[in-house]
Amino acid sequence: MTIMAESPEGRDNIKLSKAQIAEYHEQGVVVTEGILTNDDLQPVIDAISEFIDRRARALEAEGKIRNLHEHEPFDRRYALLFEQCNELANGLDIYEARIPAVFEFLGNDNLLDAVECLVGPEITCSPIQHLRAKPPSCLTGGADAYSLPNVPWHQDAGVTLEEADDSDIITCWIPLTDALKEHGCMQVMPGAHRAGLLEHIRDGDTMIRPDLRPDIEPRYAQVHKGGAIFMSKYTPHRSSPNTTECTMRWSFDLRYQKTGTPTGRPFHPCFVAHSVDHPESVLTDYEQWSQQWIDALEAENRNPTEKHRVKG
Repeated sequence: MTIMAESPEGRDNIKLSKAQIAEYHEQGVVVTEGILTNDDLQPVIDAISEFIDRRARALEAEGKIRNLHEHEPFDRRYALLFEQCNELANGLDIYEARIPAVFEFLGNDNLLDAVECLVGPEITCSPIQHLRAKPPSCLTGGADAYSLPNVPWHQDAGVTLEEADDSDIITCWIPLTDALKEHGCMQVMPGAHRAGLLEHIRDGDTMIRPDLRPDIEPRYAQVHKGGAIFMSKYTPHRSSPNTTECTMRWSFDLRYQKTGTPTGRPFHPCFVAHSVDHPESVLTDYEQWSQQWIDALEAENRNPTEKHRVKG
């Protein structure tokens, strides 16, 4: 069930309604529409477009891209470029590209106003954060932008270390373009979060052990641009194929949690995104955030660290 966000009287920012909060706790997932405005999303889309344009021109100079498709819209251009050279996907993730407008979005008021309803006013942005660009399957031979099959059934708790088992981590899945069934939206298992953490294995990617997969009818979590999906770390979910001919599915995969609780990635930088008690602790300095990631990635290159509880 998709529920429209309600704006409490006297407030400009949008919060989740009581019905949405109840659905989140009862089902482990709630799909909302109208959480974010065009003013929230367009600066991010413009900045990503500029990043892609620079990457495409560099690849054109190397003779790997022939047509820049400069006049194509955001939801088509990347697919047309990716078809010519899949190296375009390299360095696109949040922690790799470190785009200033994306960092600003991590502290977006409308988004955090909704997150506050689920974790309280002291909010930390987890280091597990991704920008997903999912091209049509017909352009990738069934693989996505990371050269992997469609992501299998898993729980987000399955890709953190044990230190975060007691942390209430909220997954926020945010489309930058419409994410409907044909675009390869997520599938979820409502209510399956009540079973807690299931055993995961590595088989090309981290997944729930097949014989432990809940016997629950999955549903497509379709959501339009401006909406958001809020999900428990124990909710099983997977991606589905993008069956369009030339339309990208763009999305953010972000995590937020109560400040002071372990993230499950102690070697990667988290930061305080919102605080009522200690507003001075909120990180708003892009250069500091960027340097923290540079330092963490350099340290990881020197001393590789296991990121998941499932070894392999």
